[in-house]
Amino acid sequence: MLAADVIEALRAAGATDLVLTDRDELDILDADAVALAVAECDLLINCAAYTAVDAAEEQEALAHAVNATGPGILARAAAAAGARMVHISTDYVFAGDATEPYAENAPMTPTGAYGRTKAAGEDAVRTSGADALILRTAYLYGRGGPCFPKTIANAGRERGALSVVDDQIGQPTWTRDVAALMVRLLEADAPAGTYHATSAGRGSWYEFAKEIVASAGLGDIVSPTDSSAYQRPAPRPAWSVLGHGATEALGIEGIGDWRERWAVAADEVLA
Repeated sequence: MLAADVIEALRAAGATDLVLTDRDELDILDADAVALAVAECDLLINCAAYTAVDAAEEQEALAHAVNATGPGILARAAAAAGARMVHISTDYVFAGDATEPYAENAPMTPTGAYGRTKAAGEDAVRTSGADALILRTAYLYGRGGPCFPKTIANAGRERGALSVVDDQIGQPTWTRDVAALMVRLLEADAPAGTYHATSAGRGSWYEFAKEIVASAGLGDIVSPTDSSAYQRPAPRPAWSVLGHGATEALGIEGIGDWRERWAVAADEVLA
């Protein structure tokens, strides 16, 4: 979902000679193949991830391979080639028990398998010697794949009434905005480190769902509930609000308020 918008943003910024690979063409666990693929590159962007949060509880070894071992191999190859790297991470590296936005340097405290593997991936990239930007994002949606807005709009059309949790708070974020922020960081030659790529503001899944059904013309069909109504194998962070101090310190334009950005994105995402 994110990769397509990253490619589009890079091309719009004038990037040429892009080498695009997917898992059928490059196994990120094959160190020799990765080294060969990266050898002539000056920038490596890793959008690969195991993102099945619930399934990761039963498949943590597989999730670790994709989310931690693979990024470490990519990062070491980037370091050997002298290439910059961008690695995508997640709010799930935090427990979600805070009351203020998480700073970029806050200790990682994952509570589930998915979060543990993503935290391990961040550590692997940091210790690789690569000139790497780690971008954490959250509540991601976009045109290119399944996402919360599409699920809500489809369910609303089919069922007519929806209950959505109001005790999980985050920052709904458009993939186009993440890609654009990534380009701004690269163009500014931002120093290696961790950056948060989420919208400004904060809102619950319930609040986001209300915006979605309004955009879809479905009326007032969403009611609030709490997380106890949905028992899932993996824990969900109650608080996924990320601070943007690192980009602000560099004077780099961040992403706008999540409601304003959804208003811009809605027609494309729900098409």
